[in-house]
Amino acid sequence: MLEWAASLGTLLLLLLWSYRKRFSLIHFISAGSGKAEEPREDYKLICKPSALANYLLRQCRTFSGFSDVRWLWRTLPTLQTVVGVLGPVDKGVHFAREYLQMSDEGLVALDWAVKPGHHVRRRRASSNSTVPILLVIPNSFGKITRNISKMCHLALTHGYQAVIFNRRCHNGCPLSTAKLQPYGDPDDLREAVRYIRHCQPSSRLFAAAEGTGAGLLLSYLGECGSSSYITAAGCISPLFRLQDWFEAGCPWLWQAALLFYQKTYLSRYVTALGHLINTERLLGSRTLKELEEALFCQSKFSNSLTWDSYWERNDPLRDIDEVAVPVLCICSQDDPIRGDSHSTVPFELFETNPHFFLLMSRYGGHCGFIKEDMSSTMWSHSALLDFFKSTVDFFAMEERLKGLSRRKGTISGYINRTPQDRPLRKKEQTCPHNIHEIYNWQRSYTR
Repeated sequence: MLEWAASLGTLLLLLLWSYRKRFSLIHFISAGSGKAEEPREDYKLICKPSALANYLLRQCRTFSGFSDVRWLWRTLPTLQTVVGVLGPVDKGVHFAREYLQMSDEGLVALDWAVKPGHHVRRRRASSNSTVPILLVIPNSFGKITRNISKMCHLALTHGYQAVIFNRRCHNGCPLSTAKLQPYGDPDDLREAVRYIRHCQPSSRLFAAAEGTGAGLLLSYLGECGSSSYITAAGCISPLFRLQDWFEAGCPWLWQAALLFYQKTYLSRYVTALGHLINTERLLGSRTLKELEEALFCQSKFSNSLTWDSYWERNDPLRDIDEVAVPVLCICSQDDPIRGDSHSTVPFELFETNPHFFLLMSRYGGHCGFIKEDMSSTMWSHSALLDFFKSTVDFFAMEERLKGLSRRKGTISGYINRTPQDRPLRKKEQTCPHNIHEIYNWQRSYTR
């Protein structure tokens, strides 16, 4: 009860601070030259020109669906963020838990989204099922937010199977070994993906991450490359340059709230981790950077890594050039946690790498993107599912064009062959679900 009261008080201070900051900004503009602010675009898709990019601009109509957001959400991005974090969990979805034991005997949990009335036991899909799967990765603090539950609900209504990946000791998952997962270590996620792939090898697998959870997804996609088993991925309000973010620190009230939450759940494992971590330094840390250092740089987990060497191993962008699937990142210019978009968003990545697409909106807060009211569908979720569908349609179209060109070449060769030519053999048919062969085409993105 005390924890909830402290959290509520902190969040009330966040709202007052955000409102005062926004009111001061409006007063400063009105007291200046007196000229009205020039209208700006409400959204922009930033990417390298390609065939896929042109197709997305034509087909993804939801990209422009956030222009008529209500004035309340436009004025208070912190309110959007708070509602997304602490708002009521969607009652249209329940979760059935499944534990997975890792190779080192550690435990992670998969929460499968099911409709009400089926939450006691989830019906396992057939191995021949082709129903697509959406793998959802929460933030690195382990909290299942309102937005996560609404994303799973929307995925169910669009014909997906939705499953949440919970890291060790997150969201009630037991800590069976004295080991925590570093920020950008994708080993546990890799084993979970292999398990899902083994259970349903014929289903397309999509992945979506929220906030700081995007770092784990980007690390996984970079390390695995074309062997990730992922068809397409999306990141909502990702924090790209994590080392800089930890060092600069987010606004102090947000940092206090996040620090309090993380200390609260880590304090439950003080006895189990006391021989590996300096718990006094951990619980006495005053910033998120100090807490991260106490966990992974000044403990026996990492053999006393330095701060810089820790991020050399865990920076989510360390292997970004190896990513081989389309990735949509949805960000807002008024994100109160990420900070100034000009210095925290790597625009050059999206302008030069054909696999990455940045959907930048003018409003939305951090993982907010509330369009109408608290019961409505989040714009970011609709845009993400639209991106997944359009990506699959684009590759299916490319597959048909490729097959057509092969057949034309075969017919032409048969007509023009001489009697001395050997008969043409029928080519093997490729599996339509083998998305990685499609990525080997040289013209998919560059024409």
